[in-house]
Amino acid sequence: MVRPRALSTLPALAGGEKLVRAIIETPKGCPNKYTYNPEYGCFELSKTLPQGMTFPFDFGFIPSTKGEDGDPLDILVFTDFPALMGCCIKAKLIGCLQARQKEKGKKAVRNDRFIAVAEDSRTWADVSALSDLRTGLVKEIEEFFVQYNKLAGKEFKPLGNCDARHAFKLLKTGMRMARRK
Repeated sequence: MVRPRALSTLPALAGGEKLVRAIIETPKGCPNKYTYNPEYGCFELSKTLPQGMTFPFDFGFIPSTKGEDGDPLDILVFTDFPALMGCCIKAKLIGCLQARQKEKGKKAVRNDRFIAVAEDSRTWADVSALSDLRTGLVKEIEEFFVQYNKLAGKEFKPLGNCDARHAFKLLKTGMRMARRK
C-alpha cells in the first residue's frame, strides 16, 4: 500500500527539460486567496480580494522548495482553463518575475514569482519564454502583485524578470534551502 504524501513534499522537478510541479492554491479568476497548510494537509482561506479583483492566472507553489520568506516558491501557471485547487500541474518554466517584498516592521526579502506554462496547454503551447507573451502582459502581472500586496499592507517591488535558464538556477537554490530545514 502506498502512503499518501503531503503536497508540499512532492518532488519539485517533473522530468523532462524545464518541467516543474506546481500545486495550485488559487485558481485563475478566483477572488479568494487560499494557502496550503502542510501540517493539516488542507487548503485554508487566507484572504479575500476586493470586489472586481481576481487572480489573473492559476497561482500556487513549487513543492520541495523554500524562498527567503520561509514559504515554498510561488508560481503562476498559464493554463487553458482554471485548474482545481490542489491540482498538481506539470509545467514548463518560462521565466521569473524577481521581486522584493516587505511587511511593516520586517526587513525586505526576495519573493519571486515563477512563471510557467502547463505542459498540456493548447492555448499557451507556443510560449517558451517571457518574450513570447503579448506585449504588456508581464507588466500587468507585476502590477497585480504590487496592488495585491499593497492591500495586505505589504510592499512588493519588482526587480525585473529573467529567462527560464536563470529561473531554473533560482529554483535550484530554493530546492537546496528546503533540504536544509
